[in-house]
Amino acid sequence: MSITDPRLQSVVKTYDIRGLVGKDLTEEVVEAIAAGFVDEVQAAGTDVIVGHDMRDSSPAFAAAFARGAQTRGADVVSIGLCSTDESYFASGYLQAPAAMFTASHNPATYNGIKLSRAGAQGLSMDTGLGAVRDRAAEYLRDGIPAVERPGTFREEDVLERYVAYLRSLVDLSGIRPITVVVDAGNGMGGLTVPAVLGEAAGLPALPITVIPLYFELDGTFPNHEANPLEPKNIVDLQRAVVEHGADLGLAFDGDADRCFVVDERGSAVTPSAVAAIVAVREIARARAEDPDAEITVIHNLITSNIVPETIEAAGAVPLRTRVGHTLIKDAMRRSGAVFGGEHSAHYYFRDFWSADNGMLAAMHLLAEFGAQDRPLSELSARYTPYAMSGEINSTVDDVPAAFTRIVEAFTPRADFDELDGLTVTGRVAQDEPFWWFSVRPSNTEPLLRLNVEAADQATMARIRDEVLALIRG
Repeated sequence: MSITDPRLQSVVKTYDIRGLVGKDLTEEVVEAIAAGFVDEVQAAGTDVIVGHDMRDSSPAFAAAFARGAQTRGADVVSIGLCSTDESYFASGYLQAPAAMFTASHNPATYNGIKLSRAGAQGLSMDTGLGAVRDRAAEYLRDGIPAVERPGTFREEDVLERYVAYLRSLVDLSGIRPITVVVDAGNGMGGLTVPAVLGEAAGLPALPITVIPLYFELDGTFPNHEANPLEPKNIVDLQRAVVEHGADLGLAFDGDADRCFVVDERGSAVTPSAVAAIVAVREIARARAEDPDAEITVIHNLITSNIVPETIEAAGAVPLRTRVGHTLIKDAMRRSGAVFGGEHSAHYYFRDFWSADNGMLAAMHLLAEFGAQDRPLSELSARYTPYAMSGEINSTVDDVPAAFTRIVEAFTPRADFDELDGLTVTGRVAQDEPFWWFSVRPSNTEPLLRLNVEAADQATMARIRDEVLALIRG
């Protein structure tokens, strides 16, 4: 079917829906998407969960979604203000499809929708989101026909159940006293952190002192963008950790589904190190449940080599995947993996319906840290033995030509694979430092994304600079 409404072409992405408020994303568009979603997941006569973040436009969009869903017969369960992982919890716990209104780390002028099938199963362009878009296009053109029995509407508060469930997965009651600075970035962490790590949900106190930064829910993000992946956005956290003499710092993005970590010196702990630490804990837990089980842990192809090395050392099987949260959710379900980690600080758990949950990853880190007496800088150093470039973006008009230049330059001395873009691994002699790099095109922009890792900083810098010259040449 050809898509005639340019608004849908603009806002429906590979893994979610996102666009400029009032220009691309309007209440009319949201109502049509809701109707298409209900049809696609066959939710007429059953519950559909609707939650939203703290952006100014989110409540009105959630109400518009409810109208569209009810028109097509779905019974809307409004869970109100929540984090994205709280909406996944509701989808899993209540076994119902869900819509979460958020634009995650994007600026205040944006909003979007993360859609899930029942059980927090993700929707991507290839697994239903494209069909939702096509149905919505029809409804925008012809109107949304009401079914014979329109859906109902009720409100339900799931926060306390969400917190209790997380605490059942990670016991923090016996750790040593810890002081943690948490930067919520005026996002939904301001709601969930006091509930999970404090007493706001009515659960017993933990031996954790939380020093809050920017816990006020404010979708205009008055202090800094709620995107901790950008180094400039964790500067306040790094400073506060040192000033307060805290044990560590946590930073959440706008919808609080990703968590970033800094140690007691204010230095960033890589998401790969966090993934390795959590993987060891989840492998041990699965091994305790079934000593003879084959345990699988997922990592995407641009995490550090330390991640698969740690998984193997712990007696489990590492499974390398493409980048993308919906892809990894699907791979988690197919493989039965107990855990999955990404370079972007998305962390996935079998016992959380294979969905991602930054808060749960933070709890695992706190539990591991609090069970020993070393500073976090020492603990994380064990899982950061190699030099990484981080992701470097370059604007490229002719991606195939850039790939050709790279292949020609590295063919005599490297192996290649095309699982996701191009991964190039050096054929090095036994006494030479290892290196690899990944080059992936963006799904939405004329960009190439480069990640390099090597045994030491000098080798990493040499390979990085050589590849960047080829990309930009």
